[in-house]
Order: sequence, then structure tokens, then C-alpha cells
Amino acid sequence: MRSAPRWGRALLAAIDRVGEPGRLARGRAVVRGGQVLSWRAEPGVVVGEVQGSQPRPFTAALVVRRLREEELELLVEEIRATPGTLAEVVAGAPPASLEPLLLPDTAADLDFDCTCPDSARPCRHVAAVCHVFADRLDEHPRDLLTVRGVDPDTLIGAVERERENEDPAADPYGEGLELPALPRPAPRPALNDLDPVLLRRALRSTAADEAVAAAGWKDLAALYRALEE
Repeated sequence: MRSAPRWGRALLAAIDRVGEPGRLARGRAVVRGGQVLSWRAEPGVVVGEVQGSQPRPFTAALVVRRLREEELELLVEEIRATPGTLAEVVAGAPPASLEPLLLPDTAADLDFDCTCPDSARPCRHVAAVCHVFADRLDEHPRDLLTVRGVDPDTLIGAVERERENEDPAADPYGEGLELPALPRPAPRPALNDLDPVLLRRALRSTAADEAVAAAGWKDLAALYRALEE
């Protein structure tokens, strides 16, 4: 297997280019101080609770644009074109060849949000969340798929389906496809599919008396027998 790239380091470099100079470095001290109380990565965002100068922790978020449909198609094509890439993705270590397609690196891909009063981009609380997530990516780079809105199982399935479809011997119109035999249901009298109790109850509720209901039953029986012929 090829050596894995340092995805976390690459993400921090991209955030440093997008954000205000020097702001990202302040987040490392917040992490070392144990002020990141919790965090989670979800499609489109990495959000954490970070203790600041106020009694209640701040909610800080690194917002990451999800891949568009056409970008996902390019990702599938790249994986298909390079032998061994799918195996590395399955193993949780996407190779460096996928970096241009997976790594968010522009202001259109990255944004910052925090409940603190600091208007810096990013503030120290968001910067701390960025560092925590970057450290996680260096060990589990597959999490980058999550924040880019790519379900790993769906991606793997798309790659495998495309490989099956690219067989040159396959018949695109299905002319040589052997279809299963059509079912041959046994004929059944129509009356057998009815609930006689419910039918008689309906006749009694609409008939003037029992004689009229019995006559209606005979007429319906004769009708169904005629339909079966």
C-alpha cells in the first residue's frame, strides 16, 4: 500500500490560507488546555463544545461544503481508474491521489461559526475544533468522506457497479439475457376469493328481508359462474 498522506496537516494548511493569518495557531493552546469538551463530525460540519471565558461553553463549527453530484462522479471515476485505490478507501486510508477531489481548500469550501463574541475567522474556539479534527484525520482519514457528505458504503457500491457495467462483452440491450420463466398461476373460481360471511352480511344489510338477500346471493353466484366460462 502506498504511504498515506497527512490529511489533517493538509486540511490545516487549507484553513490557514482561507482564514485570517495567525488565527489558527491559537486553537492549539485551547486544545492543550483541555477546553474542547466534546466534538463530532457530520456531513457538512465539524462541531464542538469549547469552554471559553464564559461559564457556558461555546458551540464552534467548521463548516465544510459537501461534494456536488458531478464532483462525486469524478471521485468514482478516479477510484476506478487507479488500481488499488478502492482497497485503500475500504481500508480507511484514501491515497494522496484523491486529495484534489476530497480536500476542501477554498473559501467556497470552508466557513467558520461560533457562539462566542469574537468575530475573527476563525476564532480560537473554531480553531481548536479544527485542530482536534485534523488530529483525527491523520489517524482516520476516512472521516473526511463523512464531512464532504460522502457515504463510504455508497461510494464503494457506485465504483463496483461501474466496474460491472464496463464489461465490453456485456449486452447493453439485454438481447442475450436469459429471463426467468413467467409465473403460471392456477385458475381459481372467483367465488373462492370472496369471504362468503362478509358478502352475506352485506346483502342482509341492504336487502329488505332474508328472501331478498338469498335471491341476491343466487344472482351473484350465477354472475361469477358466467364470468368463469
